[in-house]
Amino acid sequence: MTATPEITPITTQLPRSKAPLEWAVSANGILFTAQIPIDASGQVVAGGIESQARQTMENLKHTLECAGGGMASLTQALIYVTDRTHLAAVNKVYAEYVAEPYPNRAAIIVSGFAREEMLVEIVAYAAT
Repeated sequence: MTATPEITPITTQLPRSKAPLEWAVSANGILFTAQIPIDASGQVVAGGIESQARQTMENLKHTLECAGGGMASLTQALIYVTDRTHLAAVNKVYAEYVAEPYPNRAAIIVSGFAREEMLVEIVAYAAT
């Protein structure tokens, strides 16, 4: 019988979700998080894909810092966008936040998100 890992929620300044979730948790030395382009009021930011990518990356950076790490602790990012043409803008913004050695990464095109106005979401893993 294997032991159940201790799951620790990460306290952030991100607005509380109405859904039953934490913005980030850690277990077994790994941080698990999913970030979306919401501002301090919990609203999806306007301004298109570049604005949404930047807000999502700011939320990710904030979360990693709250967990005691930073962008350098990021080990993998799964980037979801609703339009293949958005990847160039996301790549541009993403490159402002990560440095070599780069985290492992995948990009996935999806038909939509829980919030219809969202254009991007990032699922990420980091060392804690």
